[in-house]
Order: sequence, then structure tokens, then C-alpha cells
Amino acid sequence: MTRRSFRDRFLTPPVARAITSPLGILLAGAGASAAILAGLPIAAVVAAGAAAWAGRVAAAVPRDSNSRHIDPFALQDPWRTFVRSAQQARRKFDEAVRGARRGPMRDRLTEIGARLDDAVDECWRVARQGHALVDARSKLDTADVERELTSLGGSHTKTAEALEAQLASARRLEATITDVRDRLRLLDARMDEAVARAVELSVSGGDVDLGGLGHDVDGLVGDMEALRQGLEEADRAAPGAA
Repeated sequence: MTRRSFRDRFLTPPVARAITSPLGILLAGAGASAAILAGLPIAAVVAAGAAAWAGRVAAAVPRDSNSRHIDPFALQDPWRTFVRSAQQARRKFDEAVRGARRGPMRDRLTEIGARLDDAVDECWRVARQGHALVDARSKLDTADVERELTSLGGSHTKTAEALEAQLASARRLEATITDVRDRLRLLDARMDEAVARAVELSVSGGDVDLGGLGHDVDGLVGDMEALRQGLEEADRAAPGAA
């Protein structure tokens, strides 16, 4: 397969969705809010917001299929652990394929392995997005915001509204992070289960129907892709998302 240029990978639907994604706008707002709280000048506020948005877009750029550079150690936990778990499951699957007798079953396992590659790729992309969300959340000092609100004594001023909006952004980010973390943990467990079945089938001998396993792996990849795409739309359903 011919390697795609960065331009070709950038001009794709996932990147287009990320550019206009409400989640990207939310991250930009989070970065700007952090800069405002730090008392930075307006130019720095704009730069902070743009950097958060650019990071969201960069995470959506598809990697070239011939260049599987996945670095779990570029992420913080739990995202690092999720990616390493997916990689380990993929290696166990390869061991199962090598241990299977040559024939149709081994050929079919090899085909399923290619779909597991897709699952690992999707896990990596989702984990990077999760890492970026946590990083954005860490830049919002809600304790400071709450102290400022308390000092206002419940008054309904523009300042109070702005502070409440920052807290709402933080809560939306926290809810999204929790949802992504829990779903990615479940998908990793499903991948481990599929690999365990593959190991069992590879040593069973005889003609084995791998249709069920292939279907399950396809479903796993589909759910991984849906989770990634859902991140781009996560804040559409959030009240007050902007």
C-alpha cells in the first residue's frame, strides 16, 4: 500500500469533523480559561485556546497504515495501560497463530489478526484523546474558581456567570473523561477475551468455525471506532456546551 502524505491524511473526514467539533471548541475554551485565571495577557489567552484546539485536531489525523508508531509511554495512566494491554493482547494472538497448524484455520486467524491491528490503532487514538482531555482538565483550577465565587457572596454578576461557565466546562470534561476511561477499559477486556478464545481454538485441532470470533473482533473494532468518533461529538448532548 502506498504511504499517504500528511496532506492526504489531513484532508479526511475525521479531521474535518475535529476542526468544527464542539469538543474541540470546548477544549479551546478550557485552555483560554486557564490562561485567564493565570492572569496572562490577551495574546497569551488566544494562544492557549488555539493550542488546545490544535491538539484536538492533531489527534484526529489518521496515521499512515504502513507506519504503526504507537508509543504508550507518551501517555499518562490509565491511557498508557490501556494501550499496552491492547498491544500485549495482539502479541498473544500472534503467538496463537504461530502455534496453529498450517491450513484454513491458520489463514483465517491471520485475517482476524489484521482486524486486531485496527483495534490496537483505534485504542491508541482514543487513548491519546483521553490523555488530551485530562491534560485540558488539569489546566482548569476549579478550586480557585470556587473561591472566587464564594467571595462574590452569591451575587449574579457577569463575573459570577463567567466563573460558573468555567465550572460547567470542567464538569463536562470530567464526565467525558470518566465515560471514555470506563468504555476503553471494557473494550480492552473484550479484546483480551477474543485473544483467549483464539488461543483455545488454535490448539483444538481439526476444522474449527472461526466465524463467531471474526464477528466479535469486527464488533470490537466497530465499537472502538464509534468511541473515537463519539469523542468528537461528546459535548453536543451536554447542556450549555459551546
